[in-house]
Amino acid sequence: MKLQIEGAIYGGAGLAHQTDGESISVPFVLPGELVEVDIRHKRKNFEEASLLRVLKDSEDRVQPTCIHFGECGGCQYQHSQYPAQLKMKESILQETLEHAGLKTLPVIQSHTASPWAYRNRVRLRLEEVGSTLRAGYNRRGTNEFLAIQECPITAPLLWRAAQSLLQVAAENPASRRWLSNAVEIEFFTTGDEKKLQMTVLVRKDQPGLAALCERMRRFVPELVGAGSALLKRAGPQRQIQKPRPLENWGTRGLSYQVGNEDYWVSRGGFFQVNRFLIDELIRIVATNRQGLLAWDLYAGVGLFSRALTNGFQQVVAVEAAGADLINSFKGAGRRAVESTTVEFLRKAVVQRERPQLIVMDPPRAGVGAEVCSLLAKVLSPQIVYVSCDPVTLARDLKLLVDVGYRLDELHLVDLFPQTFHLETIVVLSR
Repeated sequence: MKLQIEGAIYGGAGLAHQTDGESISVPFVLPGELVEVDIRHKRKNFEEASLLRVLKDSEDRVQPTCIHFGECGGCQYQHSQYPAQLKMKESILQETLEHAGLKTLPVIQSHTASPWAYRNRVRLRLEEVGSTLRAGYNRRGTNEFLAIQECPITAPLLWRAAQSLLQVAAENPASRRWLSNAVEIEFFTTGDEKKLQMTVLVRKDQPGLAALCERMRRFVPELVGAGSALLKRAGPQRQIQKPRPLENWGTRGLSYQVGNEDYWVSRGGFFQVNRFLIDELIRIVATNRQGLLAWDLYAGVGLFSRALTNGFQQVVAVEAAGADLINSFKGAGRRAVESTTVEFLRKAVVQRERPQLIVMDPPRAGVGAEVCSLLAKVLSPQIVYVSCDPVTLARDLKLLVDVGYRLDELHLVDLFPQTFHLETIVVLSR
């Protein structure tokens, strides 16, 4: 059937309607385009279609940069000029928040950097194709392996490291045998691409990682540390098994410099993925904020905590997996707490603590109803909420607005160009 694409929806697809009002989502289209589609799946409230051809192009349509676009599950927007990608994300953010009942919204302020080669981390599958070891991703919409030849959204060092690993496997039988038990490989680099960490996820423990790394350093001298982790399959979900440490080589993490600060990131630890926009995140969250006490909840390695010490007499950084944070966030006016946010807030409510500022950067699931309820009892005059999921963000913001907070600033930070993912920073006050 022929459809007119009306707009973009979260997840990367375009939205259209049949004459009977039924909603249809179509991938790889742009607002305003006339397309021909084939209905593939019928859901409860909408239908999913596959794109057959574009009958009338948008002026924003471009040739994708990556040869794997459309097959690979990683990117959704490479067929669009970058300014149009940003416009779609702004529209999606606005509509998602309004749909949750947030009618009075600040103007969205967008923040961007280079839309290519921005990722400081990549995780690839390893599979034998014929008799050759290949690296790749999942084919779009499946768990099927897709061998790739390039990934232009990653820092060049990451793909060079992946190619070097495959070259070592091809040239050295011992390395090839060792990698035959590898399932996935992850590389993480500093923003300037001067240092690299590698994690190999394997089916069984085995010696030989050090020899592999020494061979890789001939091609990738930036490699400073590596480790292996046991990966077992438990039904449809993969779980990393951590009953005992496997082999390590070199350093166990990286010192990642942002501005004048160095952050120790252990191998496998979370850090913001866009190497070009971390400074901007810190500026929006922490610059020109001051007071006696600030809390940084879901603090990670303390990305925002350190910046907050410039304006606050005391900063408390809270992180459930807080080993790195406790070791690095020390000194006068700094306190690191290894705790879940909800446990920390329960105690804080009893002790009647009241910071002037609360910063929250939760995982994709958001903070949830109980945390919002506890925040309503703490009554901090200002909250800065950093979110990577507009749906859970909208849910949480509605709960906070209902207990008396108002939305003062709304920032879209495009940490994930070429994909549907977006980062949002919201400043709330009472």
